[in-house]
Amino acid sequence: MKKNIKTTEAIFPMPVLMIATYNEDNSIDVMNAAWGTMLDRNLVILNLTETHKTVENIKKRGAFTISIADVNHVKEADYFGLVSAKNEVNKFAKSGLSATKSSIVDAPIINEFPISLECSFIEYQNDTYGCGVIGKIENVLAEESILTNGEVDISKLKAIAFDPYTHGYYEVTKRVGNAFKDGLELK
Repeated sequence: MKKNIKTTEAIFPMPVLMIATYNEDNSIDVMNAAWGTMLDRNLVILNLTETHKTVENIKKRGAFTISIADVNHVKEADYFGLVSAKNEVNKFAKSGLSATKSSIVDAPIINEFPISLECSFIEYQNDTYGCGVIGKIENVLAEESILTNGEVDISKLKAIAFDPYTHGYYEVTKRVGNAFKDGLELK
């Protein structure tokens, strides 16, 4: 029997995305965003309010990067969600991580995260059901250590997901089926 648990944040897993931008003084800003997904094959959508310093930066610079957080950097990923760049000017420096300027977009790539999407800003939607930041993926960078036959291997990536029920982070690693194939048995 199912029981009403009185929550609306109930879709699991939620990605743990690190959104990186440059501030006005070219220092680095990174925020943790769980409310983001693919909009199309080369488009991303981040449900972020305009009150975030990161959104201000995205609109001004016209670019951002998205890194997928991994098991090895849970502490840093959580920190980026706890601290606002509006209140902590040395936020990125305090994380101990490093970054490289993207050669494709005007945004930093966090070196320690194994996969990064370099994105150009398309638009911000802020009406009643607007979704926030929409960006175009211009390039994807992946560490060779997480690739198998040139493709991202999720078990090597060791991505983490956010659990909105208990506010926990969970490792995403084990393959349990084959998309567009296993269901054919029921056809």
